[in-house]
Amino acid sequence: MLNFLIRRILLAVLTLFAVSVLTFLMFFALPRDPATAMCPKNCDAARLERVRDELGLNDPKYVQYLHYVKGIFAGRDLGAAQGGYCDAPCLGYSYVNSEPVTETIVRVIPVTLSIVVPASVLWLAVGIGLGMLSALRLGTVFDRLAIGVSLTGASLQLYFVGGVLLLVFVYTLKILPYPRYTPILDNPWDWATALILPWCALAFLFSAVYARLSRAQMLETLSEDYVRTAHAKGLPSRTVIRRHALRAAITPLVTTAGVEIGAALGGTVITETTFGLRGLGRTAIDAVKDGDLPTIMGTVLLAAAFIVVANVVVDVLYTFIDPRVRLR
Repeated sequence: MLNFLIRRILLAVLTLFAVSVLTFLMFFALPRDPATAMCPKNCDAARLERVRDELGLNDPKYVQYLHYVKGIFAGRDLGAAQGGYCDAPCLGYSYVNSEPVTETIVRVIPVTLSIVVPASVLWLAVGIGLGMLSALRLGTVFDRLAIGVSLTGASLQLYFVGGVLLLVFVYTLKILPYPRYTPILDNPWDWATALILPWCALAFLFSAVYARLSRAQMLETLSEDYVRTAHAKGLPSRTVIRRHALRAAITPLVTTAGVEIGAALGGTVITETTFGLRGLGRTAIDAVKDGDLPTIMGTVLLAAAFIVVANVVVDVLYTFIDPRVRLR
């Protein structure tokens, strides 16, 4: 078990290292010069060169990368032009927002977490539950209705579903407020009521996918020999489903759920845009529009970290769901 975890963690570290190198190289591949953005109007060549020196852009590329990595783990001095010392984890300085990138991310990440985490609980519970029940009631009205709903959900787009929810519940019925972010510790009720529409929109679309996957997986598991053998031994159907079929059917879904939740945390662009919320996704898009390279690097690296960590969590869960994984 320990060796398995060490291998997975080392692989995760190597992946993040590769992503950090690529994002850092992207910093120099984009056409916008940070020194030009930091330098005031009517900036002459001498002033521009001083700004480049203050930003450390005259250092060799590998030295700049080492300084960047050092800032993530130990903090670093960004110089007077970039606000002075930046505590770890330091992801650079946004010359568009005039603040460290870490402060920008800390301000917007609660919005993204408040959208994705509750929505993921909803779509997993509804989607997997609906798919499992549909498989157990194969051919019934419930099964046909579940298939129809899942196909509808899989065919729609978030901006359409979100627009319909806003039109019905906010503008027409006026029973819910327009989505906004309120810290959960300040007012849990306002936090929940203001974000319930994004949760429902995401849950409807993603649960449709999980309903189809879990139904197909459960049907395949129920046809396995060991399940038929358990029934032949006289075990109650509830025991066979709970101890044998359910555990085997849910294993492949763990991988899908882990990857999608990690990806959703790193890229809620459409959700935030549809509902007028400013989280990590909107921040990344605005950074691209403004050419804010340090913020682009920080958000890309954080999004990659979400996905990598989600995969590590999935691997750990696999060892409990299927002990055979530990032997690989």
